[in-house]
Amino acid sequence: MSATILLTEDDAVLRAGLKELFTREGYAVAEAANVREAKARLSGQIDLIVLDVTLPDGDGVSLCREWRAQGVPQPILFLTAKDEEFDVVRGLDAGANDYVTKPFRMQELLSRLRALLRTAPARISRGVLEIDQANMQVRRDGEALPLTLTEYRVLLKLMERPGVVPRERLLETLWDDGAKFIDDNTLSVHISRLREKIGAEHIRTIRGVGYQWED
Repeated sequence: MSATILLTEDDAVLRAGLKELFTREGYAVAEAANVREAKARLSGQIDLIVLDVTLPDGDGVSLCREWRAQGVPQPILFLTAKDEEFDVVRGLDAGANDYVTKPFRMQELLSRLRALLRTAPARISRGVLEIDQANMQVRRDGEALPLTLTEYRVLLKLMERPGVVPRERLLETLWDDGAKFIDDNTLSVHISRLREKIGAEHIRTIRGVGYQWED
């Protein structure tokens, strides 16, 4: 599946040109002309954000800082006409991964996008749930769920592979992570709590074997 880029740029001509470039390279593109539209279009299906610094209803640096405070994990690349050191540092301190100054060379921009996508944290989406492994968070419809570390590890193991996960495999995973207090009964308790938090219909018990994730 091709990566999806959220392109936030208020210059309609430049935005159209970048969309054509990204589409030609095989990327899907979600467009935004301002802060309001960027917030509305950001979702778990976005893999990378290209963000203009100066926008008509705000600025990209503040938006980047807000997103990072909310736990948004996607790589962010700034497009900016400002190349002074202060502006560059301000953007990176806000949580951006990279920046390109205008005017820029198209091939350099594409190269930087590819580099960011290679290092993007893995995300697992199954139905309405998404695991953000970079921040060790689980979100349902974009809202973070209050899971314990052990619950997170159990859920990750269930969601990252299709089919039945044997109880022994779950126990081994938890022991490998240093949770030495975990035994079979304790695992059952964590499964029960997970079901309360994410919905019992998502974790199916395969009697005598283990558990299986259901979208």
